Amino acid sequence: MEFTEKMKADVLAAAREYIASETEVVFSREVENAVELGDWEGLYDRFYTSLSFGTAGMRGMIGGGTNRINTFMVRKVTQGLADYLVASVSDPSVVIAYDSRLFSPQFALSAARVLASNGVRVYLYDSLHPVPMLSFAVRHMKASAGIVVTASHNPSKYNGYKVYWSDGGQVTPPHDIEIAKRANAVKAEDIKDEEESVLRERGTLQSVPQEVDEAYYSMVKASLRRPELISSSSVKVAYTPLHGSGNKPVRHMLSSLGIECHVVKEQEEPDGNFPTVKLPNPESAEAMQRVIALGKEIKADIVLGTDPDADRLGIAIPTDPAKTDYLLLTGNQIATLLVDYLLTTAREQNREGTPFVAKSLVTTDLVRKIAEKNGGVCKDVLTGFKYIAEEIERIERGENPGKYFLFGCEESYGFLTVTSVHDKDAVSSAVAAVEMMCYYASRGITLQQRLDAIYASYGYSTEVVFSNEYEGAAGKEKMASIMASMRALKKGDTLVGRQIESVEDLKSGNTGFPKADVIIIRFASGEKLVVRPSGTEPKIKYYLFLSEGPDGRKALEEKVASVKAEFMAAL
Repeated sequence: MEFTEKMKADVLAAAREYIASETEVVFSREVENAVELGDWEGLYDRFYTSLSFGTAGMRGMIGGGTNRINTFMVRKVTQGLADYLVASVSDPSVVIAYDSRLFSPQFALSAARVLASNGVRVYLYDSLHPVPMLSFAVRHMKASAGIVVTASHNPSKYNGYKVYWSDGGQVTPPHDIEIAKRANAVKAEDIKDEEESVLRERGTLQSVPQEVDEAYYSMVKASLRRPELISSSSVKVAYTPLHGSGNKPVRHMLSSLGIECHVVKEQEEPDGNFPTVKLPNPESAEAMQRVIALGKEIKADIVLGTDPDADRLGIAIPTDPAKTDYLLLTGNQIATLLVDYLLTTAREQNREGTPFVAKSLVTTDLVRKIAEKNGGVCKDVLTGFKYIAEEIERIERGENPGKYFLFGCEESYGFLTVTSVHDKDAVSSAVAAVEMMCYYASRGITLQQRLDAIYASYGYSTEVVFSNEYEGAAGKEKMASIMASMRALKKGDTLVGRQIESVEDLKSGNTGFPKADVIIIRFASGEKLVVRPSGTEPKIKYYLFLSEGPDGRKALEEKVASVKAEFMAAL
């Protein structure tokens, strides 16, 4: 890019303003060094835009500049949140948690200071805690809102900031819109920020009581459907927290149930550099390699993995009686097994009411088939667990009489089997998965055999998920262009050599869903493609759904790789 003198002057002014406002020296020095070197491309990328508060918070690369996440940007957004809380809530209070990512403790403390300096009562965890425990704490402590400093499963160069409302779910309209409006308008001089010691002495900044953790653990234990079955089973679990916040809570729960849990030593301690993996995501086969190897070594009955903020759960299961090989399940397979088990249990235990299941629209339709065949109802929602949390809230408000929440799921390894948490919860879901395994083992059935039986009953289906990344300003333009070209498609057109049967654009507002940047394309050949830009990363995600009858599994498995390659090449 060629930089004019005006462009240089504008970038330089933005850089100097930022340097004067940044309280963390490591970030201001980054920008100072770029100015001294005359790195105009680097400076432009740091300042051509500002990270904005989106639908539930913000996420970005760690570093100096307004297009990075740093102490200044955290303070700026938090001032906007404080302004909204003070204006709309009587005696506002906020609970703050953070995971193992780089600068997470510093960002959490910065947010706490700004809120407390604005007269908001703040409860800050003294150590890293996962998303589900924050969601629980907001509800348990009857707080007005919550914050988690995390970038979930993203690479180590990222961090983020998620906001929760009083229901324990991530903020939804009108709160997210109003918070964003205020946060994006905050100037450096608007930020109130007093010293931690002053705020603690005043009592506006306190630690989260230990009792809250114990209440969460008691809730998870009480949610078990067959606690006596777990306590009487001899179970071996191999587990990895992937250097994240799941280590203590997952192991505490398993230990309290008498379950033998072996942890990958190299991935046990919190480390925001994630030195043993490229991506700390249990969806990744590479990330789960070490724990699967541990599973083979100890002959584990089930293998578990959680991401840094412990809201995503990965599972691998043995494929042979000798436990010499393991299959890493997809998120859709885990959802299928869990919903089947939970519905079976509800029926066997004669639970009153109609079980309600909520899933994201990019999660397998097999979940719906299982729910409806077993007397339940299933509702599709937009991608984002906050929309599942909204459905739980509706049930709790009595808007769905006769129904009770049973299960929520997203194909991206997000599951919820309890109602006291309003976000995906890898801790309680890990316990539910172990219970499920014990149940089938007590009947001489493996999870692989149960999954095969489900396919034989409902038909075989599989999914292919892939994405393309688009970094920087040019990437944003490219993503917009791609989505526009998808919206131009219509029935009868051809895409990837297939005739289009229908195109559903959720941005149109007349689809039954809230308006969203999502396109659903159905082909005459029976395949379904869902296209959407990620809400947290600079990428477009593609979800391709394939299905066959009960006897079509082998044929479909044989062509999955070629179909995926075909779509990836074309898109």
